[in-house]
Amino acid sequence: MQNIIIALIGALGSAAGAVAGIFINTRLITYRIEQLEQKVNKHNNIIERMYELEKKEEVTNEKIKVINHRIDDLEDANGNNKPLKET
Repeated sequence: MQNIIIALIGALGSAAGAVAGIFINTRLITYRIEQLEQKVNKHNNIIERMYELEKKEEVTNEKIKVINHRIDDLEDANGNNKPLKET
């Protein structure tokens, strides 16, 4: 009878250790996933910001082209096609 009680206590101890290990491991995995989600969110935010900057750059480049054409048209209208001398 004493051997059975000792075996049951050992089995309960093993089961409790296994459950505690699973619980701790689950918490650690959850923490790591949360950290990865934060990193992914930061990365996605940077990608969105870069996309917006690229759109603004395209608009700015188009404005520069229009301004250059207007300058060329004004120079042609004034008969001043000579390049300016650098001082």
